[in-house]
Amino acid sequence: MHQQPPSSQRKDPKLQGEGDYRAARRHRASVEGFLDSGRQESAAREAAPKSKAEARELKHAEEVGRSHARK
Repeated sequence: MHQQPPSSQRKDPKLQGEGDYRAARRHRASVEGFLDSGRQESAAREAAPKSKAEARELKHAEEVGRSHARK
């Protein structure tokens, strides 16, 4: 019976996973492009909570997420 090799040994170029250098280069280029654009302040304003209720909801979601994080 033939078994498939572990995913770390497969040679399918379409598959990309954690540690993929091409994906890391694309991400780095995207981040650098954003930083070069000078849009950080406007993006931060757009992402800011629109109300106190939304701010509380976001804070609660952050606390829930952090409670699941490894310590």
